[in-house]
Amino acid sequence: MTNRSLEIIAGNACPALADDIARELSVRRTSARVGRFPDGEIDVQINANVRGSDVFLVQSTSPPVNENLMELLLLIDAARRASAARITAVIPYYGYARKDRKDEGRVPITAKLVANLLVQAGAHRVLTVDLHAAQIQGFFDIPVDHLYASPVLVRHFREQRISDLTVVAPDVGSSKMARGYANRLGGDLAIVDKRRVSADRIEVGAVIGEVKDRNVLLIDDMISTAGSITEAARLCVARGARSVRIAATHAVLCGPARERLAAAPVEEVVLTDTIPVDPTGLDRLTVLRTAPLLAEAIMRVHTEQSLSVLFQREA
Repeated sequence: MTNRSLEIIAGNACPALADDIARELSVRRTSARVGRFPDGEIDVQINANVRGSDVFLVQSTSPPVNENLMELLLLIDAARRASAARITAVIPYYGYARKDRKDEGRVPITAKLVANLLVQAGAHRVLTVDLHAAQIQGFFDIPVDHLYASPVLVRHFREQRISDLTVVAPDVGSSKMARGYANRLGGDLAIVDKRRVSADRIEVGAVIGEVKDRNVLLIDDMISTAGSITEAARLCVARGARSVRIAATHAVLCGPARERLAAAPVEEVVLTDTIPVDPTGLDRLTVLRTAPLLAEAIMRVHTEQSLSVLFQREA
């Protein structure tokens, strides 16, 4: 057990989530100014004494990605220069995760670069949820606690008692995640054969598995432009699915995503609040809280307890 005080500080990416975490922990969010100079440069100041404290900086690197990432780096630097005993970057959504390897010539490995920036800024630890690629944990030379949102989502769908369930992966890359949900919800597994034509266009082919007369749950780690998952929903309906639901952890929702989700033939769109979600125009939207999960992880880090129970997920 540590005698250090616990401080929750937030940037502008997800202050409501930070407040929710603070309430779960029965503490007040530590005040910090995160503003802009007239030329657009970011100006931060922590408005409390954090010397010797256990500081948790809550900031998703969601759109606007560069602004939110820079805010996080400056907050880390400010806490380090204020002599915080330990700084944990709580990044519910870790952006710049798509480029985790060199898949063609003359491209960066951006996920590694961002990891280096966080470490060099002064972070001692990273706490995140549903990384786009699990191997990103290995890019850090500091501890990374990789949590899964599956307990939050599974609880929601168990309460609905969906019969004849098939969990569908919208592409091969998300098949392992879909298998875990199928196991925990007692459903079957199917996979959509998808080919990416460009950064913003995909082609959906066949469904590997049975969806006819089944209640389908399409699951992924994030929804960006919503092209893949909404086309997969239409394909499942065309193959005779009785109903379709869409679920994802991170609501990036850029470009035409909102229009695509609103027009998709689905009964419900379920997202978590790792990124703030504007419900406007999304009548079938359900947003689930991640604060209890993150708060428990933060308390376990603060009190030097094991987090293993929090990142167990059935494969």
